[in-house]
Amino acid sequence: MPVPRLRTASVAVCLALAAAPLGACGDKPPAGPRAPAVATSAADAGGMAALTTAAKKEGSLNTIALPRDWANYGALIDGFEKKYGIKVMVENPEGTSQDEINALKEHRGGGQAPDVIDVGDSFAQSAARQGLLAPYEVAAYDEIPKEQKDPKARWYNNYGGYISIGCDAKRVKTCPATFADLRKPEYKGQVSLNGDPTKSGAAFAGVYAAALANGGSFDDIQPGIDFFAELSKNGNFIPVESTPATIATGQTPISVDWDFLNLGYADEFREKGTDVDWRTAIPFDGSFAQYYANGVNKEAPHPAAARLWQEYLFSPEGQNIRLGAYARPVLMDAMEKDGTLDTAAAEKLPTVEGTPAFPTEAQTEKARRTVNRGWAEAVSG
Repeated sequence: MPVPRLRTASVAVCLALAAAPLGACGDKPPAGPRAPAVATSAADAGGMAALTTAAKKEGSLNTIALPRDWANYGALIDGFEKKYGIKVMVENPEGTSQDEINALKEHRGGGQAPDVIDVGDSFAQSAARQGLLAPYEVAAYDEIPKEQKDPKARWYNNYGGYISIGCDAKRVKTCPATFADLRKPEYKGQVSLNGDPTKSGAAFAGVYAAALANGGSFDDIQPGIDFFAELSKNGNFIPVESTPATIATGQTPISVDWDFLNLGYADEFREKGTDVDWRTAIPFDGSFAQYYANGVNKEAPHPAAARLWQEYLFSPEGQNIRLGAYARPVLMDAMEKDGTLDTAAAEKLPTVEGTPAFPTEAQTEKARRTVNRGWAEAVSG
């Protein structure tokens, strides 16, 4: 993280010329700490101690769409509250990325607005273009891979995973392992997504992965839409949002979703003794990795707490908590090098082949427009 320059050379000259006429070294004194609402780093706010004091004074943090079973948000919220004594409020826990963007606009200027967002990175890019996010460099900003952050620091990816196919082996005789498998008649009325891809980052990624499995590319997501339109026409795809509840009741025995969610659900079902044998496969024919981005509301009601929350999520503690729920921390490589990575948790991640590639911002935005324009008609019609 760049450290603000203190102009030490100029200060030294001024001390040497203390007897010089007023203004000889310039009329403006060195800039001091800035208010959290406009601070672009912890150093800019006077340092971590000052930022922490200001956040504790605010006393609370507004969040939205953070289910406790999503990428270990339950443990993160509990850890943040215990460490700093700041209450984390969660509005609409089961909301979508689009719900988060809508809340930034609809509650603008009010005390109920979200201080921070956690959205699919395509939604973060959209929010930045709309001027909804504040630039803020967390301490680890320089360690975040270039392709995983906004050069203006309005958003940066925090965690991610691979699109996978989850399946209840107690209800499905032979679990599918590829997108091609999902076409089989035996899966009629069983295939689902984690929401509507025009609103949900997870579902959008599922369509992108299906495109890659069917002749598409980062520049062409249409084959993914066509794939689910085909599954809808033959009765395999059902428009029911997959959740632990729908899985437990048998409504969605096959779910195209993030691997960290499907793996986490399997643990949850085992721990609760739920009659579900949830298995996860990463399809080789549509390997698609993506991350979720964090950002600070430009008009955050609790600007210091918002920035402190980001620092926590990007600290070794926060990143290892993510890893404990199978979510791949964006700082994983850097932490492995500096010895702060929880290697035992890292070894539990499913093995994937090759190095993941990511669509550019332009490619993602083009794909979003295509899905927004064609999904409803293709799948319903």
